[in-house]
Amino acid sequence: MNALELLAGRGGDLLVRIVTVACSDRVLPDMAVELAGLVVRSAADLPFCDVYVLDEEERVLECPGRRPVPLGEGDVGWVAAHGRPRRHADGRGAALPVSVGGRATIAVIDTRSAGPCRQEDIDLVTALAALFAPVLHSCRRLRNAQEREHSAERFAERAVEVQEAERARLVRDIHDGIAQRLAGLGFHLSACDQALSHGSAAEAHDQLVLARELCELAAAETRAAIGGLRPPVLDDLGLTAALATLAREAGSRQPSPDVTVTVSGELEDALPDHVQTALYRIAQEAVGNCLRHARASVVHLLLEHDHDQVRLRVADDGAGFSIQDVFAPGRRPDSYGLRSMAERAELLGGRVHVSSRPGGGTIIEALVPLRR
Repeated sequence: MNALELLAGRGGDLLVRIVTVACSDRVLPDMAVELAGLVVRSAADLPFCDVYVLDEEERVLECPGRRPVPLGEGDVGWVAAHGRPRRHADGRGAALPVSVGGRATIAVIDTRSAGPCRQEDIDLVTALAALFAPVLHSCRRLRNAQEREHSAERFAERAVEVQEAERARLVRDIHDGIAQRLAGLGFHLSACDQALSHGSAAEAHDQLVLARELCELAAAETRAAIGGLRPPVLDDLGLTAALATLAREAGSRQPSPDVTVTVSGELEDALPDHVQTALYRIAQEAVGNCLRHARASVVHLLLEHDHDQVRLRVADDGAGFSIQDVFAPGRRPDSYGLRSMAERAELLGGRVHVSSRPGGGTIIEALVPLRR
């Protein structure tokens, strides 16, 4: 007996409720809430039900009003990872997968019963999961498309903000630094000219010494301003050697972590300058976080070219942290560096994934597509 036949055998009222829910607005999380309510209303003894839907990166299951569940964690996470139903240890309810095409699990229906869970209720939820799999799949695809569209809008706005902030920084650097040095240089050269016209060679020499010092300061500030836009080490050495230099400098700090770099594939010709700059800045921020916060003994950088994308992975064995705490609204300001890395990748159409737990180290992985 297939799912539709089983549900039809439960009576016309159930079919009406199913059609009503299936024809409602196909948006998440509303559809997940409606499906959970349908389970509670239709089962004989399932007073509690939650529907967890896999996020876009397929690493966390989300449910309205509940803590996100990482893939593989608890009954819900286990069912999502293995694609098989699992009864709760106390026998009161079960977690059941919602799979598309009998393979990919996109959601989990988590039920709770007052007493030992009835097999007829398990059969009912299994049938509903099969019937609503295409609906949730459609809702999930729509949500992902909307999130990508909103992300594109936000990061387009962010790109303009970053450009304006960069212009303002350059204006300040030039006005307060380089321009002032050049003005001072002109003053000392004029003083040197006057000293020479009065036959005071010693005074002229002193003014030239001061002028040369200002030239050196102006040159240093010019290099700093240029370095803020694009690290000179990239132009001098290329991305691979620049990462090796970054690792060598990090390894020379005290206390000294063991920092290594692995590069896979021929990258230099495949990566445009702006992609190299973004990847270097992400690596720079990630390694800096390791040195400032992680207390790591080993840090490993992996850069690899994989067909039409490039992957940068920075892993450490340090203290780790709670991702939920760091990204909780208004909780901790030290997520700025993580957010800036994500923004750099997303402005290139890529993404950054952060994996960490207290005492378990941290992995930061940036994926950037390469447009042919």
